[in-house]
Amino acid sequence: MTEKDESVKQNTETETDNQTTDTQSEETATSVDNTESNNTQDVETQEESNNETVSSEETDNESIDPKDQEINDLQKLANDNEEKYLRLYAEFENYKRRIQNENKINKMYQSQGVLTDILPTIDNIERALQIEGEDESFKSLQKGVQMVHESLLRALKDNGLEEIESEGQEFDPNVHQAVVQDDNPEYGSGIITQELQKGYKLKDRVLRPSMVKVNQ
Repeated sequence: MTEKDESVKQNTETETDNQTTDTQSEETATSVDNTESNNTQDVETQEESNNETVSSEETDNESIDPKDQEINDLQKLANDNEEKYLRLYAEFENYKRRIQNENKINKMYQSQGVLTDILPTIDNIERALQIEGEDESFKSLQKGVQMVHESLLRALKDNGLEEIESEGQEFDPNVHQAVVQDDNPEYGSGIITQELQKGYKLKDRVLRPSMVKVNQ
């Protein structure tokens, strides 16, 4: 190959490289222009969307009449106050029923303290009545004590005092207190054979359990 041919070949290759470089530069510039155009469109779309949202909110606010808003607020306040009133009324009714029940119970057992204090006096009177004597003055005195005893028991029973039945009854730990065990063939097992001290109750409350002897 001659020097002339080599020179022509080199010039041809140089022109081809230059054309390739120019083509790549044009493609890059076109890509940048497209990206900028897309970004601009996105920003414009976002701004339009925001403007539409603000416009919609302004329209909604303008559509609510201030008088209607005030009526709604007053209605809500009235509902809240009514709810508070109903809740307080229910609490008051519960409190009133509880107080009434407590007063009823207190009235029912108001004599409990007095009756409990007077039981030892009844025991002493009954012990005095067990004393025997042949003298006429003694018998007269004993009869007077017996009348006092009966009158006292009548007054106490009118106030709710009741004697607890014991002898011949089956032992009940709720109203009886076993202090002696007996072995009596005439009674069955667990039957009270003797009452050692009377027991009393006020309505359904035990003031003092009966002290008893229980058959084994």
